[in-house]
Amino acid sequence: MVKSLQETKTFHNDVKMPYVGLGVYKLEEREEASKAIEFAIDYGYRSIDTAAMYQNEHIVGEVINHSSVPRKDLFITTKVWNDNQGYDSTLRAFEKSLKQLNLEYIDLYLVHWPVKQKYVETWKAFERLYDEKLVRAIGVSNFQIHHLEDIATHGNEKPVINQVELHPRLAQEELRQYCQEQHIAVEAWSPIGRGRLLDEPTINHLADKYGKTPAQIILRWHLQNDIIIIPKSVREERIKENADLFDFELSLHDMNDINALNKNERFGADPDHFDF
Repeated sequence: MVKSLQETKTFHNDVKMPYVGLGVYKLEEREEASKAIEFAIDYGYRSIDTAAMYQNEHIVGEVINHSSVPRKDLFITTKVWNDNQGYDSTLRAFEKSLKQLNLEYIDLYLVHWPVKQKYVETWKAFERLYDEKLVRAIGVSNFQIHHLEDIATHGNEKPVINQVELHPRLAQEELRQYCQEQHIAVEAWSPIGRGRLLDEPTINHLADKYGKTPAQIILRWHLQNDIIIIPKSVREERIKENADLFDFELSLHDMNDINALNKNERFGADPDHFDF
């Protein structure tokens, strides 16, 4: 059981990543984003998830380079965007991200989406970056099972993680089972379903039962399913709330009640029908 904000998941290459991190999607205003990241780090968060597409890598870099927390104790994730995929383009995109972040290395680099006819070559560029120790771990985002099988067939390194839309309405059970069998960690973006599950009666009943908020119930469900989470917020009280998950444990019966909410319902894009 995950017991603290600093507890980590060990990847198949022995790199450790915190189970709980701060997502910074849509945090583009410098002062607001900086304050949110600074507060999260001061509160105890050690993992920050950004991406080239978010246009805030430079803000993340400024904060962590001025933080009193040593760089080695922070875990920074970024991603290559779709229009920069392909072997040479990915290498150039990585150099730009590294410069934006003003770092010597990135902890985790992800293929943001499986762009058709490109993601295998993108992955080969990732393997080069990993071999050159410019990244500590390489993974993917929004990959379905067939995409992962394609990487396994054509690549030399296995992704350490697959970051996907995942919440009680989209439990991704088949994908999670496959990743578990392949020793690929699973990470949820939009872990509370973009707020659309906060009025769900089952979730609210459990919130009352445990004396927690609906969001905390959902985030705890993720952790007890061995899922890494990166909830996004700019508000200090919400950043605190999203980390206050370690003084209770959902019963097996309550976990099953949440599992029963699954409808395979996406609130984001479908990786197999994405307009690349």
